[in-house]
Amino acid sequence: MTATAGQYQWLELSRSAYRSNIAFFRRLLGDRSRLAVVIKANGYGHGITETAGLARDNGVTQFCVHTIDEAAILRQAGFTESILLLGPVPIARCGEVPAQGVECVAYNEEHLAALEAAAAAAGKTIKVHLKVETGTNRQGVAAEKIAAVLSLLKRSPHLELAAVYSHFANIEDTTDHTYAMRQLARFDELCDAVKKAGIPAFERHLASSAATILFPKTHFDMVRVGIAQYGLWPSKETYLSYLTANGNGADHILHPVLSWKTRIAQLKTLQSGEYIGYGCSYQTTRPTRIAILPIGYSDGYDRKLSNSGYALVGGQRAPIRGRIAMNLTVLDVTDIPGVKLEDEVVLLGRQGSQEIKAETLAELAGTINYEMVSRIGSHIPRFVVE
Repeated sequence: MTATAGQYQWLELSRSAYRSNIAFFRRLLGDRSRLAVVIKANGYGHGITETAGLARDNGVTQFCVHTIDEAAILRQAGFTESILLLGPVPIARCGEVPAQGVECVAYNEEHLAALEAAAAAAGKTIKVHLKVETGTNRQGVAAEKIAAVLSLLKRSPHLELAAVYSHFANIEDTTDHTYAMRQLARFDELCDAVKKAGIPAFERHLASSAATILFPKTHFDMVRVGIAQYGLWPSKETYLSYLTANGNGADHILHPVLSWKTRIAQLKTLQSGEYIGYGCSYQTTRPTRIAILPIGYSDGYDRKLSNSGYALVGGQRAPIRGRIAMNLTVLDVTDIPGVKLEDEVVLLGRQGSQEIKAETLAELAGTINYEMVSRIGSHIPRFVVE
């Protein structure tokens, strides 16, 4: 009996696909830059500990997460690798930073003061990464505030400036990278300002997945690869820009790591003219065989796929009929022969010659591949497969 035999829905994570993706980035980086993987948001829906395990198996020693709780999950699971918190830590919880042995972002004076107090109380040193504002205008220190922040850092013996970094705003949603290059130039200026303020030695990191793929000059000391480690392109524009610069070929392919599967919980035959689901949004026009799936929007399966999406049954596309409910979804399997109770159904991934990509579902739902995978429920079992 397989590990998934007792599951009505589960995720499979391909070890070989992940290995191939990491190898792709290692070829891009060579020995020049360190690879950090971003595994926030439960590993973009893939599972934070599962992804961390795959990364560790492939020699990755730097993880990036968003919250102190995500860092704690990794530590409790036995991961001793370097962890960088990219998101804010509540001031009341700054004491957990030295306790977990993690590095964190520096973006205002109040949090730096709290971190210094926490580190002093613990008798430890905290490495901080100064996030400078280059044009995304979210979390980060504006140019006019950098001097004050650096002054506080110099007066904080238990804080060490490990790196200066920033984040691109418009590098993956366009093939015109003018704004991104302005941000790169601004980043260089602000790093020079830090040096002139009397802190000569620090690492620099700026590159996201798209920047890592497209612009070697953004690699610096470390890159932060998020969506692409999971085999998903940051955008169609990023893929097009890469192919335009490098041509087509097998080495250019990222391999999706995740498959989302379920089983048929019930089969029924309806007569012509019957309605399916809430709101009676679908009416049959012929005798129709339907398959009821035990998944819904509470699992992260987007309600906007109602009457427009499809799943794979027996290697064929089965359209969704009616509205996706909180826990149930209905497929039309009339034209698929031999369908049986508890047959495997693929919501995302490959079955036979057919494949459903995260990008396909995202387009149907009016969103992006990031959101389609990161919202998959954490309660769903995840299995690493070869």
